[in-house]
Amino acid sequence: MRHGKYPFIIGFLAVPVALYVTFVVAAYIQTFQLAFTNWSGLGAIEYIGFDNFVKLWNDDLFWRSVGHNLYLLILLPIITIAIALVFAFLLNVGGGRNRGVWGSTGYRVIFFFPQLMALAIVAVIFGRVFSTDESGMLNGLFPDSWSPWLFLADERWALTCILAVAVWQAVGFYVVLFSAGMGSIEQDIYEAAELDGANRITLFFRITIPLLWNTLQVAWVYLGIAAFDCFALINIMSVDRGGPDGATSVLAMLIYRNAFEYSQAGYASALGVALFFLTLTFAALTLRVTRRDAV
Repeated sequence: MRHGKYPFIIGFLAVPVALYVTFVVAAYIQTFQLAFTNWSGLGAIEYIGFDNFVKLWNDDLFWRSVGHNLYLLILLPIITIAIALVFAFLLNVGGGRNRGVWGSTGYRVIFFFPQLMALAIVAVIFGRVFSTDESGMLNGLFPDSWSPWLFLADERWALTCILAVAVWQAVGFYVVLFSAGMGSIEQDIYEAAELDGANRITLFFRITIPLLWNTLQVAWVYLGIAAFDCFALINIMSVDRGGPDGATSVLAMLIYRNAFEYSQAGYASALGVALFFLTLTFAALTLRVTRRDAV
């Protein structure tokens, strides 16, 4: 049996590894290759060295998009994790005797419901919620004498509106994730802390968060990677796909427009390489900075 262990393992791994190499690793290699060309998506490929990266460095819209990604990178994880932690704590410890509130299972289903909806559907729905005319849900709440708010057509608030939708869509998943983590914490720990005089705030910051640290770390990385994307929401909700005047442009949107609208596949690949290294750097730094001993 021992002599047949490795062929058995290789037999299971061969197909998934081959698929991963073909559709993921090969795609990355091809993207890095195309980043050094001026390929339009059709026709011959001509290598131009680092010209695409020089153009990228001097592209003001690229730096604006990076700034928008950083804005989402900071606020999306902080807001989502904070809201999800509070709701999960209330569902699991908010009831009497450190038990969850009545009907907590039903609340988890309700919170998780946005995850069952495709992002495109969410974007279409909230596109109508934030509509700039009186047919929009929010503008429809104002008196007729008030001028409609521009929301997504206002450079100052467009990205914030999209951030709010991203938080609404993501928070339910992390409520369920944190609830599962809190459910694995022994009730004896909470009871012992209460006997020592700990209140709910102390239980939250001194017991729950330290014991959920690994889960919080993973959630932060996932949300950070999501902040580097946000393509579907911005593509559908924003004015002119990244507008108004580039106010909601992000790197993923910039890659899409250069590849499929401007026929600059080489430059889009260079943008993809930049996004790849930014995402990789963020994940590595986050795991490094938030690393701590297990409690």
